[in-house]
Amino acid sequence: MKPVEFSSQEKEILVAKVKQYFAAELNQDIGQFDAEFLIDFFSLNVGGYYYNRGLSDAQLAIRSKLDDIEMEIESLEKVTEFVK
Repeated sequence: MKPVEFSSQEKEILVAKVKQYFAAELNQDIGQFDAEFLIDFFSLNVGGYYYNRGLSDAQLAIRSKLDDIEMEIESLEKVTEFVK
C-alpha cells in the first residue's frame, strides 16, 4: 500500500490540530517538529486501520446502492412466459 501523503497545507492543519489537542487536553505545549513526528507515526502505524475501515464502509454503501438499483431494474420487468 502506498503511504498516505498530505499536502503542506493539509499537514499544517493537522499539526495545528495536534498542538491544540495537546494544549487543551494534556496541558502540554508541543513544537512543530514533535507534532509532525506524531502525525507521521500515526500515519504509518495506525492510519492503515482507519483507511481499511473507510474502504469497508464504502464497499457496504456501494453494495446497498447496487441492491437498490437491482430492485428497481427488477420492478421494470414485464410478465412473460419465460422462466429465469
